[in-house]
Amino acid sequence: MELNDKLTYISSYCSKALRKNFGRGPQSCQSTLNQNYLVLYIRGFISPMEEVLLQQKQTDYVENARYVIIKHLLEELKGVVQVTLEVEVEEFYHDWNFPNNSGMIILVLEKEVSQPELNVDFSINDLENEIARISALVQKVPEGIKTIPISQNIVLIVRNGILVPIEKALISKGFSQELIITKDELEKKYFHRDGKFDLIFKKRIHDIFIDWNLKEDKSYIGIILG
Repeated sequence: MELNDKLTYISSYCSKALRKNFGRGPQSCQSTLNQNYLVLYIRGFISPMEEVLLQQKQTDYVENARYVIIKHLLEELKGVVQVTLEVEVEEFYHDWNFPNNSGMIILVLEKEVSQPELNVDFSINDLENEIARISALVQKVPEGIKTIPISQNIVLIVRNGILVPIEKALISKGFSQELIITKDELEKKYFHRDGKFDLIFKKRIHDIFIDWNLKEDKSYIGIILG
């Protein structure tokens, strides 16, 4: 298969797997590949049960339940990606924006599969400075920041060394999932409210997704431009 056909197949498989596990599939699932990063942007995906719980302000319950199911689904997706693209998947991340009814899955591949030429029309230095500034408002300035443009409308940012001592203590006590849910809500609030991304990108920000690898003290941010 051509690369575009492989990406279409991966998107289709992901949609079917979500429908199988949640009883409702997404309105759209778009796969984009650049270098060794495969990004799936999912829209229109909240199950009937989740919809009722969200209406009753049970967001934490929905996030916990979805985390368990998605983790199982990602193991299946990982195998499909490895067979389809003929490359190992080293890591995967995911996050969901319930108000926008959207989500993002990021798979980090063992090696580069695609290298489309991208001419970004924003300052990577300005973006990374802004990421550092907002990160400092919530916790601390990351020890490392790397920007990976995936397409004209998708940008990934990797932060390394972001955990503060009290967070590491909570992780050692077994409160990793509670910490992720709290950090997700808090960081998104700051990034949406205080971020000057519209000025940096000169485009409207449609979605911001954040996930963490607490063991490696690493975080991925996915930005969808309108």
